[in-house]
Amino acid sequence: MEVNIISPEQNLPLDRAYMVSIVIRSFKGRKDVEVHLYRPSWDQSEENSYNWDLIISQTPGQTGHDLEKSRHVVMESFTVEERDSLVGYLQDRYSQKLRTINSAPLSFPVPGGLMPLSMLPENENHGRIRFDQIPNYTLSFPVHGFYDLSAHAPILTGEEV
Repeated sequence: MEVNIISPEQNLPLDRAYMVSIVIRSFKGRKDVEVHLYRPSWDQSEENSYNWDLIISQTPGQTGHDLEKSRHVVMESFTVEERDSLVGYLQDRYSQKLRTINSAPLSFPVPGGLMPLSMLPENENHGRIRFDQIPNYTLSFPVHGFYDLSAHAPILTGEEV
């Protein structure tokens, strides 16, 4: 399993700034499925403590709802400590099932109007993995993952080759 952690090139305006994704070798009949991990919930007092004018860029015509969505994108991300705990957990628990773990910092300022992973709809191709609901989950914070099966090739059987 490959682990790719990109460090920020500049000082970040807050600690909660890291995205994490994984690539699962085989998942629901597809190969090399990318799953974007996120925090599905957070403490409202933490969200209220940030100076959002420095974190999110607003363009003319954007609504308060657009900015709220971008706030959620930031709040769904991980601190460096959470990221490191999550990466360690994934390495220990899923090393044989994962091809890669990737992490990079968000780019600041975050554009207004981004769609948070928690708001993306689920259907026959798009879904969630709720890691915190899997038995023997050991992290102190919840983690979910969003995937799109239509973006990945099906696993071929020997007869189809």
